[in-house]
Amino acid sequence: MNKLQVAVIGTGFVGRVHVENIRRQADAEVVAIADQTADLAAQFGQVLGIARTSGDYRELLDDPAIDAVHICTPNHTHFAIARDAITAGKHVICEKPLAMTSEEARGLVELASSRDIVHATSYNLRFYPNVAQMRRMVATGQVGDVLAVQGTYSQDWLFFDTDYNWRLEPEVGGSSRAMADIGSHWCDLLEHVTGKRIQAVCAELATFHPVRKKPKKPIETYAGKMLEPEDYEDRPITTEDFGAILLRFGDRARGALTINQVAAGRKNRLLVDIYGTKCGLSWDGERPNELWIGRRDGNNELLVKDPSLLEEQARSFADLPGGHAEGYADTFKQFFRRFYAACRDRSRAREVPGFDAGLRQLRLVEAVLRSHGEGRWVEVDAAARTD
Repeated sequence: MNKLQVAVIGTGFVGRVHVENIRRQADAEVVAIADQTADLAAQFGQVLGIARTSGDYRELLDDPAIDAVHICTPNHTHFAIARDAITAGKHVICEKPLAMTSEEARGLVELASSRDIVHATSYNLRFYPNVAQMRRMVATGQVGDVLAVQGTYSQDWLFFDTDYNWRLEPEVGGSSRAMADIGSHWCDLLEHVTGKRIQAVCAELATFHPVRKKPKKPIETYAGKMLEPEDYEDRPITTEDFGAILLRFGDRARGALTINQVAAGRKNRLLVDIYGTKCGLSWDGERPNELWIGRRDGNNELLVKDPSLLEEQARSFADLPGGHAEGYADTFKQFFRRFYAACRDRSRAREVPGFDAGLRQLRLVEAVLRSHGEGRWVEVDAAARTD
């Protein structure tokens, strides 16, 4: 079998994650790297053993031998690169957010739908084994009718005012930060698991560090800070550190979400609680191999990930036997496996979040921003119609 030839565009934290997990696929290989400068691409290629590098992604898109591209660049570049990749006939995985606005994302959805390509937005958290298990438990009626959902996505990597990253700058990261960066992951996972759509939101956002110390030299995402006071300059901040969001799912189900990027001690905690008429489920992304199942009229359970204990349709998300942990990197492995299978067989049912998932989350982000700005409930679809 000839392997799919893949190019990765972007050499930061998530670019490395993509390269490492493409290499775990039997039917694909990374053959080229691109970044904003030739030097950055060459340095990355040398570290990871990729000979072909470029400072211009369009050079790689012009190569007919390249079948697929992974877009792992800062947010403000996603739209143009994805548009160019689709036009060049490449299969595309794009990191979220898919674009800077829902209007841009809608254009990408329409363009991708007009071509014979496979497209995906990188909502990788869907691909944990116990997330797949929760989805099956809801779908098969074991949870009953979903009444309430609640949870948080909390991190501390922007806790200090000296913590800095390009995501803080709206011209690069977008007008929303915490909601777009981590809240969208929570919302995508929740809608994926329950099969319900968030119809309306009521949000309050807060920026606790209105001024941050921006390093005078570039630093990588999550990198430790070893700088002196003279190495910083003041930068006003307008994007949110925190959000509290009420959620409506039609006539009955309700929800509540907090997002927080200044939560001391929480490294990357995505917690989701789902309460139905038969039982409750709770899953914590910092303990991904455990799933709590709660009952009013019986013993609670703690399901430890084990393929033999998972629902049949969730079992394929776990490659290792019980007691052997599967984590963040493994979600990309499972995601890419299904993406490349669809690239080889277009008739195959799509198991990955397409560009439509990226559009969906941008509409939710825009509804949250509008709700906060206007101090009221905002219907998600109504917000989208006024784009």
